[in-house]
Amino acid sequence: MSDFARSEFFKSKVLGHPAGLFVLFFTEMWERFSFYGMRVLLINFLTIALVGYNPGWEWSAENAGALFGTYAGLLYLTPILGGYIADKWTGYRWAVVIGSILMTLGHASMALETELSLYMGLGLLIIGTGFFKPTMTSIVSEMYKDLPEKKDGAYTIFYMGVNAGAFFGMMLCGYLAEKVGWSYGFGLAGVFMLLGTLQFWLASPLFGDIGAVPSKKHEVELPQNINEKSVNVNPEGEDKRNPFTLVDKILVAITAIIGISYLINDPLSKIGDINLFPFKVGPLSGQIFMILIGLGLFLYLAGSRIVRYDRIVRDRMIAFIIFAFFTVFFWMSFEQGATSLVIFARDNVQRVLSGSAATMYNIINILITVLPLALITYVLYLLWRQTFKKIPGSNIVLVVCFLGVWSIVGWMLNRDWNTTAYDVSVNAIETPKMVEKTFYTKPIYEFYYGIQDIKGIDADTLETLQVINDKGERQFNYKYITESMKPDSTDKVVSRTIPIGDPVKLQEGDNVFIIHKDNKYEDYGYLDDKRLAKARELGKELDRDNMIIPAKVSEVKANKVEITVSWFSILNSFFIILFASLFSKWWDSRYNPSAATKYALGLIIMGIGFGLLAFGAYGIQEGVKVSMVWLILAYLFHTLGELCLSPVGLSYVSSSRKNDCIHVWSLVFSHCYWK
Repeated sequence: MSDFARSEFFKSKVLGHPAGLFVLFFTEMWERFSFYGMRVLLINFLTIALVGYNPGWEWSAENAGALFGTYAGLLYLTPILGGYIADKWTGYRWAVVIGSILMTLGHASMALETELSLYMGLGLLIIGTGFFKPTMTSIVSEMYKDLPEKKDGAYTIFYMGVNAGAFFGMMLCGYLAEKVGWSYGFGLAGVFMLLGTLQFWLASPLFGDIGAVPSKKHEVELPQNINEKSVNVNPEGEDKRNPFTLVDKILVAITAIIGISYLINDPLSKIGDINLFPFKVGPLSGQIFMILIGLGLFLYLAGSRIVRYDRIVRDRMIAFIIFAFFTVFFWMSFEQGATSLVIFARDNVQRVLSGSAATMYNIINILITVLPLALITYVLYLLWRQTFKKIPGSNIVLVVCFLGVWSIVGWMLNRDWNTTAYDVSVNAIETPKMVEKTFYTKPIYEFYYGIQDIKGIDADTLETLQVINDKGERQFNYKYITESMKPDSTDKVVSRTIPIGDPVKLQEGDNVFIIHKDNKYEDYGYLDDKRLAKARELGKELDRDNMIIPAKVSEVKANKVEITVSWFSILNSFFIILFASLFSKWWDSRYNPSAATKYALGLIIMGIGFGLLAFGAYGIQEGVKVSMVWLILAYLFHTLGELCLSPVGLSYVSSSRKNDCIHVWSLVFSHCYWK
């Protein structure tokens, strides 16, 4: 690039980079906002009770996990096709627009909350991501093809947009979905996806020919310079020293078909009762048998190709395969943050704070929300100053986006700050808590039931004994009386107190209606007129108890806040932003560990995160929830593990043999979600 061209390139610059980079920054930010905003809702929505404060679909965790696994696995396969189409025909900018429109339609479809619209929405998101994801980084790469010294800084800024979008998407879509309704969360993701697309398209004048439709005059540059010709590469892109044989190509096709078939069959067989592999081979199901066949063929393919390379390349490929193998287990564990950890946070973590603890949380939440948003808003101001005359429409759309985000953030923080805790009295049927004959050892009896000597007591007799706690108090079960229940005359009805917390003004003595919030019927919420009518209608439609409990306010207490399930998911993005620069300095120092050591650290730290969570939950009795500190620590260690391992994997992919690595790495990431 000439000095004149270089000066023109940076004529409109923000923070030392061309303004176009920040258009991409915001485009990626809104896409990640919508992607992670929907992602954090899906498992919660699918598995939460069909009748309750915020009704879901009451799927089993197994079925919901199978659907999410297939969705997530396909997200790593479609970009191969989408990137190819962008390279050959559409160009990067059109691919971004096509992908964005498809994803917008996908989010809109999911907001309808029907089974058909859910599957259609997920399908559109998968296809749209295939167009969008590989092309955004390619545009950045093409912008800086003659300025390699600026590329690292550009990618750092770009990936800050990724994390900012994930942070605010999970926080705001999750909050809106859990506090107002699922369709609002899904819908908000779609709205910002659409606005992000619009601001990108209106900013086209900034990009010139960058990312345009390929032509004889303009060739799209592939990222990582993989289109550069080498004396050892033929026009088809194959290494002349190790061309793909017919057998290789057949094995690639077979392993790909088996893998994709499994991804489709897993939820299809569990949810739709349609099995693509309806046979058994000895003790193995058809699905497991085919996976073993596919894995065996894949290992043979990888091994047969590796031995054909010269020693240096062969050693690198072997190392790559080893890293890929362990990567499967890392990401399989890490992605529990979108599945099992969501359910654990909802049903097993103490998320209700009151008094000074609630005040402290509200202050912390304001700081970690407002400060990053203010910083990104300042970046928007700088972009506006530099580019408004050239791309006024794009800037106006961005301002609308930020006004929307600030409005939702203000509403969220104000709602939490003004939530009040109440004790309400309800009627309940009291029954003795009896010893279960499923426990057979003295230590367990002594710990759980206060029985000091069980010698000579058979299991049937034990079942007739009432549980006594360590204070010598008899224990009882309580079943709250709903408006659909009619207690028998023999039932012992007693008054019980339940704590609730909502942003409503109630007085002592007010008659209210409450309903459970989680699947364990341990947290309850106030029903306003709209939710009350919906619960009654749903109970009648399903011909089951509507779970509405009449109650009376017995005491007005201090402020209270219920942390949303989705709030814990933002911790990953928050910790990345907090620690990424520290790890970057570590890797650049003389204490930089080897790639193998980084991988080992990543896996060990990930294991520590789950170990802390298991330790915190160990010995917790029924009705008692885990402190949120353990879940926060788990997310912290998972993020630290990611910072150790993830950059190493990306580095190996970019520096290894192209064709083999594309096949291996696509299988790695899609297989990470196999259940």
